[in-house]
Amino acid sequence: MDTNIVGVGVGITDRFRSVVEEKVSRIEHLAPRANTLEVKVTHRSYRNGRMEDDTVELTLDGKGPVVRAEATDADKFAALDLAVDKISEQVRRAKDKRVDARNHPRGAKFEKGTGELAGIDVEPASVDVLRAVATGSVPVQADVTEEDDYCPVVIRQKEFEAEWMTVEDAVDRMELVGHDFFLFIDARTDHPSVVYRRKGWDYGVIELTTQASPMVSVAS
Repeated sequence: MDTNIVGVGVGITDRFRSVVEEKVSRIEHLAPRANTLEVKVTHRSYRNGRMEDDTVELTLDGKGPVVRAEATDADKFAALDLAVDKISEQVRRAKDKRVDARNHPRGAKFEKGTGELAGIDVEPASVDVLRAVATGSVPVQADVTEEDDYCPVVIRQKEFEAEWMTVEDAVDRMELVGHDFFLFIDARTDHPSVVYRRKGWDYGVIELTTQASPMVSVAS
């Protein structure tokens, strides 16, 4: 597996590279089909006296969905350990779910007549949640840089290509990237949707009534 290490605002020492290589063997054992591991180390300093910190982001790419994890600590080696633990747990959990799916097929079914989704524990979002999403009541703030004043609440803005998939696949992808929600286009309805984690192992799904442009298959 190829390993690429990038530093933002911090130099990458030979010692750090050697520690990463030691950790790679652990990840490689859990994900033998992975092709590359991207390691991004970002150093942040603050003008208000807050202690400097380092964020380590890991991105595992190969055959199958991309797996991501990140951790922040005052020491980049500690942040690396935390990120490796997170991504290892996500890969291990995904493998267990695949084994369980083979032994106990979920058999989720979408009833076109009633619009009901059976075979997966999802629950429609409440009216309050839908109203908050529709009105955009949560303000979005760009990434904080070293020149910005510290703010206790930071909302990062990112853009991704739209992906068509089923609700079940979206739940699996959410678990792989370690997030509490996952945006996607429902392949059954062409509606922009989001699955999210509820208490315990339950999941919810929010679906917008606006229909996205149908996915076009390109013949080879």
